[in-house]
Amino acid sequence: MEKTIDEKKQGNTLVMEPKQENNRKLFIESYGCAMNFSDSEIVASILAKEGFNTTQKLEEADLVLVNTCSIREKAEQTVRKRLEKYNAVKKINPGMKVGVLGCMAERLKEKFLEEEKIVDLVVGPDAYKDLPNLINEVEAGRDAINVLLSKEETYGDVSPVRLQTNGVSAFVSITRGCDNMCTFCVVPFTRGRERSRDPQSIVEEVNELWEKGFKEITLLGQNVDSYLWYGGGLKKDFKNASEIQKATATDFSSLLKLVAEAQPKMRIRFSTSNPQDMTLEVIEVVAAYPNICKHIHLPVQSGSDRILKEMNRLHTREEYFKLIDYIRELMPECSISQDLIVGFPTETEEDHKDTLSLMEYVKYDFGYMYAYSERPGTMAARKLEDDVPAETKQRRLAEIVKLQREHNHFRTQRFLGDTVEVLIERESKKSSEHWSGRTTQNTVAVFPKENYKVGDFVNVKINDCTSATLIGEAVGYSENN
Repeated sequence: MEKTIDEKKQGNTLVMEPKQENNRKLFIESYGCAMNFSDSEIVASILAKEGFNTTQKLEEADLVLVNTCSIREKAEQTVRKRLEKYNAVKKINPGMKVGVLGCMAERLKEKFLEEEKIVDLVVGPDAYKDLPNLINEVEAGRDAINVLLSKEETYGDVSPVRLQTNGVSAFVSITRGCDNMCTFCVVPFTRGRERSRDPQSIVEEVNELWEKGFKEITLLGQNVDSYLWYGGGLKKDFKNASEIQKATATDFSSLLKLVAEAQPKMRIRFSTSNPQDMTLEVIEVVAAYPNICKHIHLPVQSGSDRILKEMNRLHTREEYFKLIDYIRELMPECSISQDLIVGFPTETEEDHKDTLSLMEYVKYDFGYMYAYSERPGTMAARKLEDDVPAETKQRRLAEIVKLQREHNHFRTQRFLGDTVEVLIERESKKSSEHWSGRTTQNTVAVFPKENYKVGDFVNVKINDCTSATLIGEAVGYSENN
């Protein structure tokens, strides 16, 4: 994974509260996107019923699972290196079993068992409920694999355990899969077709999290704007089934309203959006509800219309600007972040300049930026030559990272002298005397601890800033506390 302004989590050992009756130990590690971390919570919940408690000590594990990412080649290389580490431990603890979960498991399937002799089971993202059976197969001395994709599975009936949680923020999955078929992306092949979860189960999970003391949730999906649930019963005055479905459907804007109204003091975030599917209604709902955070992650991938077409991104540069303009019109205070790929096949210097000019127009608050890496099986890999030299990719990446840093600082400086609401999440990494939390715009703020605690909503006056962090002092609890 390329270095970015705001690094996404790359790997994390996940731990839940132990159950006394459980006598087996699970070591589970996640890489990649937030959806993988959410999936690991589902896996831990399923295996808790099979007698497994989680552990942070690899050496004492009976079962080791790594939840993998295939979005870039470097992410897969990281997993291969971790398997080498597991192999060294397995030589000392030969009874330990090793499994690979997630997108890399789905992409490589049986090849994983052939290439990595340490691996005992391979499980795709839609097959986690089959883990108890697969573990039984492994314990009987047989390799086990289930990478079947589903058109229905949403895990809406599984109550996730919260792994290594701060007790403040939690993920709530609302959709699975993706139908968009961007030419650079493996997700449609590794996570299957889009499916939306019953809105009632989503609201129930949010209510349960609030009762447990959580203060913020993030609604997750590969493309949250595609959320669509048909239900609500038939109405006699409609002439045909399509009209009935349309009238009774819950789309993403409606789901946001449901969740915001169910818990008016719960902070709500969502990720990820696709410009081609984001509606003006979603922007209007974000603006209307104070508990929906004023931050929109809106991946653009390129500023060039020609490259967007090659990527099969079904939006143009101008259509993207219209969304940005509407966000700015309704919510001048809203932060906007991006995903960008440089060096996509056939990208010219003119295309690259279009990306830089788009960044200048938007002036993103932060972003995730990568050099293109060809992923086997994608349309780009099949149809396009990876013809941009590596040194050119790296130079272009350095240029957009440099520009993003400038925009980061521009955006954090606007808070100087202001008082902002911060939800305390943890102790500051740089000082045990300071708290760290985030504003509604998803900007990190640090301030002296005083008598506040994790989970408090605090008003913080901003006195200084870096390109990524606000620095201030607490001036009292906010009205949401």
